[in-house]
Amino acid sequence: MPDLSGPKLLGKVAIVTGCASGIGAATVKRLRADGAEVLGTDIDVAAGEALCHEHGARFAQQDVSDRSRWPDIVAEAVAVFGRLDILVNNAGMVSGASIGDVDDDTWDRVIAVNLTGTMAGCRAAIAAMKDNPGGASGSIINISSTTAMAPLPSDVGYSASKGGVRVLSKSVATWCAQQGYAIRCNTVIPGATETGILDKAEQVTPGLKAAVASTSPMNRLADPAETAAAIAFLASDECPFMTGAELLVDGGALSIHPGF
Repeated sequence: MPDLSGPKLLGKVAIVTGCASGIGAATVKRLRADGAEVLGTDIDVAAGEALCHEHGARFAQQDVSDRSRWPDIVAEAVAVFGRLDILVNNAGMVSGASIGDVDDDTWDRVIAVNLTGTMAGCRAAIAAMKDNPGGASGSIINISSTTAMAPLPSDVGYSASKGGVRVLSKSVATWCAQQGYAIRCNTVIPGATETGILDKAEQVTPGLKAAVASTSPMNRLADPAETAAAIAFLASDECPFMTGAELLVDGGALSIHPGF
């Protein structure tokens, strides 16, 4: 049985992408509070550095869609902290473009960030985690969205990419298990959350925040810290038999028939 005394992530090393705001920022804060060493990454250098400095984490600039950058990010975490135990693929973006008006560049960018970036992160993390001192071990947490199950007509790229993240995670999870690696991969599926992504979506579709809040029986948006708590659970040793799973943090939005 795992030792759960003291901070539950003490001695573990994590990478958190999209750390500058929203769920990423809340996750850096939570993982640090739980004892993990954290390397946070983001394209927003000023905000990312400030957030990481405030919570005693390390920061690196990263565009997750740049596949060539991923090995360097992972190598930095290992060089500084000696291992890699946790990867939180959180970075993402919306497009606000439906199938009727999406252009090739917009589609390619959303898929590159949300789906290809997640794949590249998994690939690089597994390469490091399988060489961890003590043997192959680790926890990868990919952030999807309720739009992966109930897509937005107004954003075909975001919905499709987040659906892809769900299946990608299951493929990663089962492959690692078949290799005999104690490397788990799970998906967190947040509902409507007070994040920068939702703020940007609100600019494209005024009234969206109120509308999506009303889809939850709780009739509110989630605090990013509530999603970070789910991420911290999956990152810990409390659920060693949990892989390929989907953890909903949606206030019951997908548990109720539309209109009730």
